[in-house]
Amino acid sequence: MDGCYCHALVVKAMSRVLSGTRVMCFGEALIDMLSNKVNGDATTKHETFTQFAGGAPANVSVALAKLGGNSYFCGMLGRDAFGDFLQHSLLEYGVKTDYVLRTDKAKTALAFVSLDQQGERTFSFYRPPAADLCFSQNDFQAQWFEQTAIFHFCSNSLTESGIQEATQAGITLAKQHRALVSFDVNLRQNLWSQQGDPFGVIWSVMSGVDVLKVSREELEFLCAKQTQEQTIARLLHCGCQLILISDGCRPLQWITANMQGEIEPPQVSMVDATAAGDAFVGGLLFKLQEFFDRKGDLETLLSHASQLSDILRFACACGAHAASIYGAFPSLPSLSSLDALTREIHDDIT
Repeated sequence: MDGCYCHALVVKAMSRVLSGTRVMCFGEALIDMLSNKVNGDATTKHETFTQFAGGAPANVSVALAKLGGNSYFCGMLGRDAFGDFLQHSLLEYGVKTDYVLRTDKAKTALAFVSLDQQGERTFSFYRPPAADLCFSQNDFQAQWFEQTAIFHFCSNSLTESGIQEATQAGITLAKQHRALVSFDVNLRQNLWSQQGDPFGVIWSVMSGVDVLKVSREELEFLCAKQTQEQTIARLLHCGCQLILISDGCRPLQWITANMQGEIEPPQVSMVDATAAGDAFVGGLLFKLQEFFDRKGDLETLLSHASQLSDILRFACACGAHAASIYGAFPSLPSLSSLDALTREIHDDIT
């Protein structure tokens, strides 16, 4: 990646402050309990776990806020110490919590996370029951969407019927208010019951999605018995206007109805992939929000490959930043830390 170019992109972004359009990130906020063991080994005899605030849409909301975006998290937290910690953490990083609700019906979810030597993760979830699953379709208020330009969600808010109905209600309200709908599949099959059907449920919401982010493995899951070309054609037919296919440190593939291309992500030493994808999405939504604040729209953006490539390079740099630091919220970039990373990459190249 061209370090000088990325540095210039960050500096350009720093010159603007966003104040108008809102991004609403909906779904789970939970506690990541990160093990001190890597690949089964620990520097001490006993395994310990460190508490980090996490949850994919919560991570995205923090990524957006740390970059300077107008970020709102929407979801249900338990009325417990973990819920207090999550709400405080969101506020500490600049996320607006006007749309956060609390409940006594269930505790805040926990995810125990172990890492291998490459920084890849293994999750053990304590969910369900969990507070985030208690958010119902009636908890949404139409006025929340009046100034919302982007509604973002993940498949973890589709795992049970009640939260699935709530997510669909959010998509419907977003569409009614002409907001863009962003979907990061972020599939965690161990969160689905044996009776659950992630394939059918995920496909059932695609008709409301404008921007879709999938990993290479998630795209293969969505293919089932079809080829990738057939599946991508089906996604475009459903109404997805921008499809983003991530593949770790390998090139990001982007596809629209009329164009496609690849973006080479910056190479960093990965220590923890926990929030890398969420940082990528947060960077993407930050740049889309910025573009919309200048009275642009997605259709206009997708007609200019160079502008789209600029945005995706920025998002890739955000993902690389997160992969190089332990934890979720702490690993997400600000514009200044992203600038420092791109300078370091440039220095390594030269």
